[in-house]
This record gives sequence, C-alpha cells and structure tokens, in this order.
Amino acid sequence: MGQRILLNADEINIILHRLACQLVENHTDFKDTVIIGIQPRGVFLAERIIKILQEEYEITDLNYGHLDITFYRDDFRRGEKPLEANKTKIDFIVEDKKVVFIDDVLYTGRSIRAALTAVQSFGRPAEIELLSLIDRRFSRHLPIQPDYNGRQVDAINEEKVKVNWKENDGEDVVYLVSK
Repeated sequence: MGQRILLNADEINIILHRLACQLVENHTDFKDTVIIGIQPRGVFLAERIIKILQEEYEITDLNYGHLDITFYRDDFRRGEKPLEANKTKIDFIVEDKKVVFIDDVLYTGRSIRAALTAVQSFGRPAEIELLSLIDRRFSRHLPIQPDYNGRQVDAINEEKVKVNWKENDGEDVVYLVSK
C-alpha cells in the first residue's frame, strides 16, 4: 500500500481561503445563510472555513451546525460492523434559508443524498449548496456536484483519498492512498 501527498498544509490553507472568499462573494453577510458540516469529517473543514469567515471577513452572525447522516444513508445496514452515530447540532431554523453543506471529500454522492434527506427534519431550505475540499469527479453514483470545490482528483476506484486535519490527525495533509 502506497500513498502520495496530493495537498500539503500550505496548499490546503490557500484552498481554504479561496473557498471562504467564494462563500463571501455569494452570501455577503450570511443573514439568510446557514452552514452545516457533515459528520464526521466535514465538521473539521467547516470549522476551519467558519474561523476564516469570522476572523478575516468579520462575519459574526453565522448560523453553523453539524449534521449526522448515519441513519439516512441507503447503505447503513449493509456493513459488517454496527454503525456509530455522531451528533447532530442544529439549533437554528433552516426554513427558507440558503444552506451550505460542507464535507471533506465528495465521492459517490451518497453522503450528500443522505444529508439532503436528513436536513428536511429541520425545515425546507430555500436553496442548498455544497462545498467540498476534494471532488473525486469520476466516482459518482448520483448526479451531485459541488458548488464550491477545493480540488478535483481523478482517482481510480481502488485508490482512496485521505484527508488529515491538524485538530484530529496531527497534520494538515491530503493523501492519495493506493492498495
């Protein structure tokens, strides 16, 4: 099994700032926008983006939450081991709001399909957008595309994209792992 670096910490930092800037361009003051990190790995990316929006763009009234999609997935009963749920924390209304889902890797699209279903429990958004750090564009099972995209990766099916975050894994780096 080999791995090579797709993005180092400096490259990730540049991409995070670009993605935050694109959000500001499209949502200005965020008064009608909510940001939702998809559990578990999208939360690290979302919190980084939130920090940039608050510190560098001085956007203070951000509605931000996390969404657990474990039991909304169409494959949640197919695995060998029992799934462990994460926490959902959405303490605001999504009704008629613009929702920005944030996840680290867009692969088959099944996680986002599950998130689309799960968020309906909190109201009917006016619009939903997707921000992903990595888009594995040739691996989609569903017609889902990111609105904001850090980097497109053409990985073949046996290859895996692994995103490490300093907060969780001790380093900011994205690897392409081959079996």
